[in-house]
Amino acid sequence: MFQKITQTKFPPKEKPVLIWDGTCGFCKYWVTRWQAMTGEALKYRTYQEAAADFPDFPLKEFKKASRLVEPDGTIYAGPDSAYRSYDYAKGKKYPFHNWYQKSSVFRKLSDHGYNFIAKHRPFMFKVTKMLFGSNPLHFKLYWLMYILLIFALFFMLFR
Repeated sequence: MFQKITQTKFPPKEKPVLIWDGTCGFCKYWVTRWQAMTGEALKYRTYQEAAADFPDFPLKEFKKASRLVEPDGTIYAGPDSAYRSYDYAKGKKYPFHNWYQKSSVFRKLSDHGYNFIAKHRPFMFKVTKMLFGSNPLHFKLYWLMYILLIFALFFMLFR
């Protein structure tokens, strides 16, 4: 499981920075989506390029989970880094960061789900593309077709 380091003495000066693994296709897919949602409100950097700017943060922890670092030095980790980044989305308000902060059940489910995905990134990247398509900026809801196909098969077999 990733470690939750909550502060850095070396915060970004201008705007929050989402730090992610630049070698991970799954990560790149979702970061591309988040960039489209947040516009210029966040800076996005790979840990490979950003780690040296945070000498008080262990490199091995950057490898385990994404991090959102605020200008006040606050660090959000793993699923909460994603949920917090949604707070910067243009035009929409998402409740996920608030739920993560207030609900221990939601936090535990999110942390375990994130940990599972982090340990199976190549497989989850394939699943993501199968369900949503290859372009993170234009979702294709293939999962809806799969559900309809399952219902059709079920209906044909059990009527």
